[in-house]
Amino acid sequence: MRLAVNIDHIATIREARKTDEPDPVAAAVLCELAGAQGITVHLRGDRRHIQDRDVEVLRRTVSTHLNVEMAATSEMVRIAQTVKPHQVTLVPERKDEVTTEGGLDVVLHSGNIEKTLRQLLDARIEVSIFVDPDLEQIRHCHKLHSPRIEINTGKYSDAVTRGTGNPAAELDKIATAARAAKKLGLTVLAGHGLTYRNIDAIAAIPEIEELNIGHSIIARASLVGLEAAVREMIALIRNPRR
Repeated sequence: MRLAVNIDHIATIREARKTDEPDPVAAAVLCELAGAQGITVHLRGDRRHIQDRDVEVLRRTVSTHLNVEMAATSEMVRIAQTVKPHQVTLVPERKDEVTTEGGLDVVLHSGNIEKTLRQLLDARIEVSIFVDPDLEQIRHCHKLHSPRIEINTGKYSDAVTRGTGNPAAELDKIATAARAAKKLGLTVLAGHGLTYRNIDAIAAIPEIEELNIGHSIIARASLVGLEAAVREMIALIRNPRR
């Protein structure tokens, strides 16, 4: 199982003072040196953290795999077609949200997502769709010929860390969704809200090939350093406590 590190919050710190440090590109290099097999950033419409130039420089710098999360809008498609990241992950986006609040409703927005998928795939960009662990949504991703999905682990993460639900039930939904997606021929990724304390059960699901983790790693990096934080997470993913 691979780890892709989301470095958005390195840019969040920079943008808090509207200065030039810390540099997300330098952070990406450190993550790769520590063993990360991918770098993820979310280019939001309001540019609250990652900026267009960050994506351009990261595309030239990242030696593993650059995944850019973005909304399915014409503006973002144009940027992707120009920069050509290795992968685009289509996500929902609201201006007033603190972070992504749920999976993309592929059934409701089928027409726009299908058009966006076709444009990105025609540009030879790998595409993934961020969806809740819902079988109808996953079947629709397959129907639209999305090669990959990223399963939203947010409810499971909250159930473990905040006690807002049943962790076992949420974990079962993710495992069931991963198995179903794999049977349909989809590459299965997962992420959202994962931490050093709740990663074990997710890392033990064999159908999941890659995890996207950001906030928890950057938070730990503020105390122990970025390379150490990445290495610790990789160790947990490779040897989950069952």
